[in-house]
Amino acid sequence: MSRTTPDGTVQPFERDVQEHGGYQYTSDRLSCRLANARISDAVLAGASFAAKRVIDIGCGDGTYTREIATLARPARIHGVDPAAQAIAVARAGSAGDPAISFAVASAYELPHGADEFDVAVVRCVLHHVDQPRQAIAEALRVAPTVVVVEPNGLNPGLKVLERVSKYHVDHEERSYLPRRLDRWVQELGGRMVRRQWVGFVPMFAPDAYARAAKRVEPLLEALPGVRSITCAQYIFTASR
Repeated sequence: MSRTTPDGTVQPFERDVQEHGGYQYTSDRLSCRLANARISDAVLAGASFAAKRVIDIGCGDGTYTREIATLARPARIHGVDPAAQAIAVARAGSAGDPAISFAVASAYELPHGADEFDVAVVRCVLHHVDQPRQAIAEALRVAPTVVVVEPNGLNPGLKVLERVSKYHVDHEERSYLPRRLDRWVQELGGRMVRRQWVGFVPMFAPDAYARAAKRVEPLLEALPGVRSITCAQYIFTASR
């Protein structure tokens, strides 16, 4: 998602919109479809969304905001992101749906009151921002239940990608250890409700590799200990 600082650079993401009409990882490429579908399944398993007020923090071009609206049927869902061009794309994609809205806003200072929402989703945002702990604090302030998706900082392959992949470097990606994310939640007065390690298909991989990775993905996810190192995503639900 976009860099959610009050005045931080969002240029890599704005450039994605200018060049691709949306974010690169929401493209129709097979590896992106497979990876994001697994993430979406885990997000929807992480909380009850039906008939709830939902905020999607760092919503980017709105692809997965609309997906939650379609699959989970919340009462309403509001997406926020600091990238103005991405929000313009998001609004265009949901025009006419009164249950979906979007606004330009910072994850550090959400223009919403305490408990204005029932569920907050923070999907692939924290590894882009300068103050991830503050972003978690704001999510817990505006909603009593928060579902967070982050790259698994225990995965050694991911740590290599963060150093050598042009996309990862350009978008300033830096993953965190799950225990560090857990500690931030606890320090902020929250409690961990659910933890999931999911996915083995990397974004932007060749189709043949993506298919092979998808075949072994269920086995890796089912193995305690192994999944915490090999899976691509750490997804947790926190509450207060």
